[in-house]
Amino acid sequence: MRELRFMGALLAVNFIAVPVLVLGLVQFLPTDPLIRLGVLMVLLCPCIDYVVTFAHLGRADARLLLASTPVLLIAQMVLLPIYLRLFLGAEAAAYVQPGPFIHAFVWLIAIPFALAVAVQTWAARPSTGGRLSSWLGLAPVRATALVLFIVVAAVVPQLGQALDKALGVLPIYVAFAVLAPIAGWSVSRLARLTPEAGRAVAFSAATRNSLVVLPLALAVPGAVPILPAIIVAQTLVELIAELVYVQIIPRFGARRPA
Repeated sequence: MRELRFMGALLAVNFIAVPVLVLGLVQFLPTDPLIRLGVLMVLLCPCIDYVVTFAHLGRADARLLLASTPVLLIAQMVLLPIYLRLFLGAEAAAYVQPGPFIHAFVWLIAIPFALAVAVQTWAARPSTGGRLSSWLGLAPVRATALVLFIVVAAVVPQLGQALDKALGVLPIYVAFAVLAPIAGWSVSRLARLTPEAGRAVAFSAATRNSLVVLPLALAVPGAVPILPAIIVAQTLVELIAELVYVQIIPRFGARRPA
């Protein structure tokens, strides 16, 4: 909370600039509300997990991103239903039912989050809590990689049933992958952040929260196979884009030799 300029820029990018960008991109999608719903769900939610790893590799301030993840998680869960109703209008009511969303949020997001808070609180005390926290501190990257592998392995076989729809949204995802980090870096320049903090904002703008959004998408009536295919298609594009980002984004704000 002491990093007010960083948090302001991060929130402005993810919840003002990116939604405006997404609103422009979805105009090029088919009018099928289920397709638009899937694209909106995944592009409107900033990543809170592997973005930290990629930001570290890309010479960004990963510490600031890691500290901001609770704020980003809470903000996107509050704002996502609002954005969906704004962007989809009356069509959103047919798909975004509060009951299944609340159930998925409580069991798949809120309870694990509360357990993480409990471990952190316990770790502040001596001996056992600290050792457990240190041991669990080695797990996130490996656990995220495992979850990502399981999700992709589970959903890719379904792509055949929705392949045409998944391929149809790829240009939107590629355009987002190009434009979002530029938007993030531009806002960070306006906020006069350090280059490292600005790169963190650029990574956050470009990296989306598919691993958290997917359970919420599966709660939508009639979601399978279209919504999982559309969301995982974005993940596959994003992972390729991240390999490019870790090469290019470190040059943002880098001093050129005289």
